[in-house]
Amino acid sequence: MSTIEFNQLLLSNEAYLKPFAISLTRDSETAKDLLQETMYRALANHEKYMASTNIKAWLYTIMRNIFINNYRKGARQNTIFDNTPNEYLLNYQQPALANDAECRLMVKELYAAVYHLPDIFKNPFMLYFEGYKYHEISAMLKEPLGTIKSRIHFARKLLKEQISRY
Repeated sequence: MSTIEFNQLLLSNEAYLKPFAISLTRDSETAKDLLQETMYRALANHEKYMASTNIKAWLYTIMRNIFINNYRKGARQNTIFDNTPNEYLLNYQQPALANDAECRLMVKELYAAVYHLPDIFKNPFMLYFEGYKYHEISAMLKEPLGTIKSRIHFARKLLKEQISRY
């Protein structure tokens, strides 16, 4: 396909791209910029267009990709990183003084609940709680991976039932 034929194809499909650009951007000026960038990219990459394919779909894809890339770039630019040291926590939802005795009682109750779990559930759960990965626990206990996952799941379920009673 010659360059002149390709340019004529682009111009004949420009009318279809305008409403699509407006629907993406919801702003006429930004839509014009998007349309212009789409036409530029299509001209710059005309050798990648195969004459037997649908040019309208090709142009829509270029426009959509440009819009997504611009959106992501804008989102990155609007991100503000605060590197100052956080000495005070604002809106922190805890009382000024924590009740250590109450916390210790809750922890003791939790450990008691874990202690009363059947060994078949307690051992994998404690290993998982200590930070081991599922496949590591599976290797240590010489059990299939799915069995370990289900035992940990059931241990959590039993603990939720026991703790919710309090």
